[in-house]
Amino acid sequence: MRQVYWTFGAILCFFLFSSHAEDNSTELSLQYIEQYRDLAVIEMHRSGIPASIILAQALVESRYGTSDLATQANNHFGIKCKSYWKGMTYYHKDDDYNKAGKLIDSCFRSYHNAVDSYVDHSYFLMNTPWYKELFSYDKTDYTNWAHGLKKCGYATNPKYAQLLIKKIKQFDLDQYDHYL
Repeated sequence: MRQVYWTFGAILCFFLFSSHAEDNSTELSLQYIEQYRDLAVIEMHRSGIPASIILAQALVESRYGTSDLATQANNHFGIKCKSYWKGMTYYHKDDDYNKAGKLIDSCFRSYHNAVDSYVDHSYFLMNTPWYKELFSYDKTDYTNWAHGLKKCGYATNPKYAQLLIKKIKQFDLDQYDHYL
């Protein structure tokens, strides 16, 4: 009987803690959206990238603003340095391996503030040739944008498009695609 109580208690604790973590991430996501939605709309009008996509990418890539990359480097989109990058840098392990197959630090762009990250994200997509096809989609067509970003190689996660679409639906982010 003691084992049954212990097992029940462990299961109850698991659900309480996982539910609390989910509630906490939802609350942090809502705060993040509130903080950056106007900036996403401004960038949408400047660039043609849907605000919903901008916010969904930022939520996923920055873990709603709490990742080390976001807090230490103000990089909300996971944009790596690339050979032509002349700005500040930040190194941490991601998905780059050396010739021996050992995970090594990746070079990421670093910014003075989140606004610079949002602006550079737009410039990065607008000025990188392999993302050009994305701009044939309407700024309210977040589904094609999400699948297009994955197809063009923005992220290595095979479910990247689905992650973005899930965030957009979960937080009704497509409403910002219609803001004037």
